Amino acid sequence: MVTVTGVAPARAFEQHMLDFLAYLEFERGLSRNTLEAYRSDLLQYGAYLERRGTDLLDARHGEVTGFLDVLAVGSAERAAVAPATLQRKAACLRSFYRHLRREQIIDHDPTAELRAPKRRQRLPHVLSRDEVVRLLGAPQGTDAAALRDRALLELMYACGLRASEATGLLVADLDLEGGVLRARGKGSKERLVPVGREAARAVRAYLCDGRPRLVGGGEEPHLFVNQRGSGLTRQGLYKIVQRHAASAGLAGRMSPHTLRHTFATHLLAGGCDLRALQEMLGHADIATTQLYTHLSTERLKDQYFNAHPRATR
Repeated sequence: MVTVTGVAPARAFEQHMLDFLAYLEFERGLSRNTLEAYRSDLLQYGAYLERRGTDLLDARHGEVTGFLDVLAVGSAERAAVAPATLQRKAACLRSFYRHLRREQIIDHDPTAELRAPKRRQRLPHVLSRDEVVRLLGAPQGTDAAALRDRALLELMYACGLRASEATGLLVADLDLEGGVLRARGKGSKERLVPVGREAARAVRAYLCDGRPRLVGGGEEPHLFVNQRGSGLTRQGLYKIVQRHAASAGLAGRMSPHTLRHTFATHLLAGGCDLRALQEMLGHADIATTQLYTHLSTERLKDQYFNAHPRATR
């Protein structure tokens, strides 16, 4: 093991820290913001070791976990650290000690068995059934844009489409008689998704009376087009969703992806099989789909606590 002889512990810690940050900057190419965050994390850790009278090179697993535990719990002077920040600090210490081991400055790694703090799962916002009805009813009139917007919103909710999948849909991808469409998901993977009656009705109206007026005499393969008759962009789709969300009193509460989350949650609440939902959403891993089981549980608890006369949180 290599030691820095004749140097005070605090000074030795700073020297090792600077060497590590230089390695991250020049060999790993980390950004200035990340380097500054890591520097702050390491100084905080160094201060913790100093208060405990422990040298950096002598620190063990207990010191590392003790430092993270103190941050997670908080104190009277300092609020508890957010899970995402705690994860970054753990990653910083793990990378720091690996660097010291690689440079043969230490012969043990106190973070070798360190488990990263679990990040609190952020549940996506979903619309209630009443809110969905208001949103889908927001495009009013029979002009071409209104017919397009109604068909777009109905189809995104009916099929759980991502924004890129909705804008990438081709007219040839629709089989309204068969009640399915072909969606192209991440990695160009294709899947078939059922189309409900209301969505099919809205799309038929758009294809008959709306889209021909927008496209004119041009030949455009994409199903949804803009006012110039060319394929709708993701930015254009976002503006359409935001405009009608505002009309429905849902401004600031949704994005195009909210309709996908709502589709999944409503299907599960209605008894849909998790594997079937995985296929319809195009998830490669069912663990991704299982997020919506937690979401349904949260909504169930909300219903319970709001309705039960003797329920308390």
